[in-house]
Amino acid sequence: MRAFRPDRRTFRPVLVLGVLLALLGVGITPAPAATTANLTVASALQRQDGSVGTVEGYVVGQPTATSTVVRSSFPNDYALALADSASQTSTGSMLYVQIPSAFRAQYGLKSNPGLMGKKLTVTGTLAAYFSHAGLKDGTAFSGGTGGGTDPGPDPGDYYASAIGKTGPALKSALHSIISNQTKLSYDQVWDALKDTDQDPANANNVILLYSGRSQSKSTNGGGANDWNREHVWAKSHGDFGTATGPGTDVHHLRPEDVSVNSARGNLDFDNGGSAVSECSGCTVDGDSFAPRAAVRGDVARMILYMAVRYEGGDGWPNLEPNDSVNNGSAPYMGKISVLKAWSAADPPDAFEKRRNQVIYDNWQHNRNPFIDHPEWVTSIWP
Repeated sequence: MRAFRPDRRTFRPVLVLGVLLALLGVGITPAPAATTANLTVASALQRQDGSVGTVEGYVVGQPTATSTVVRSSFPNDYALALADSASQTSTGSMLYVQIPSAFRAQYGLKSNPGLMGKKLTVTGTLAAYFSHAGLKDGTAFSGGTGGGTDPGPDPGDYYASAIGKTGPALKSALHSIISNQTKLSYDQVWDALKDTDQDPANANNVILLYSGRSQSKSTNGGGANDWNREHVWAKSHGDFGTATGPGTDVHHLRPEDVSVNSARGNLDFDNGGSAVSECSGCTVDGDSFAPRAAVRGDVARMILYMAVRYEGGDGWPNLEPNDSVNNGSAPYMGKISVLKAWSAADPPDAFEKRRNQVIYDNWQHNRNPFIDHPEWVTSIWP
């Protein structure tokens, strides 16, 4: 049988027409373009080839030299460092990001220190900056707080073992997490408070907790108008004194006017009472004290931090909130019903969140979980 052979007279025009259609793109449906995912910081560190890339990571500080990244007291708004974890401290795992002038007001760390721990997405050129793997000439920044209005970090990896838990299981998990801390001496507390409670409008001053007054850092001491170290969880409630441990834990130690500190004494916290001299908005009676409304939530979250951190297993008393006043030397602090209401009415603000971050970065390297997750208050104390 004769093999089939196409008629060359018809085959050639069809072939030519097909080629022309292909060249013109007629009748051809192109394959969908592949979607390019954002780069991780680890990927960006490997791809320092001058190409344009979009990187997603957590803000972990400001690079000031090839191997130096500062995590507080930022000198300017010119740069930030990103990492794949909000708690990363190794500069080798950080990407140094140049911040062009158009983005400095919104994403510079001096102007927006609350960006620490926030996730950003940045597009720019993958090229060395400060002689370190970097991203330069950024064309787009997004994420974070967009100006520091909600600056609290949420380091999910720090709380990984607590996520999904409630009640006693959550309290136990948080205790294990936050007990991993650096302990300070009582003398070190002076320097810590000058850092943690610095007035954001005046770096030479601290903000006094109860009164809200801005006062020179250098006026700490015991004089009538000096500021001293207020134990928000009164140290007599459990009789732990000022030895290294709960007595030096800066998560509940705050600067306060000497006379206002004395007026509070070791009283429990509750609503009501008479006005306190030199402390506008504060009230006191025979068995309780209330600070100004702007820091009542702060006080509540400090008390609840202490109740989670000190569970009696490391040589210190088991501190617990209760719904009483006149707790005296027992390791209890009240009133929990009032403290819960204060926490709900006064959520964490920029000052409190910055303070939590500075303690974590510079001093104790642990966090107050109720500042990062205020919803956990009612999960543990329904």
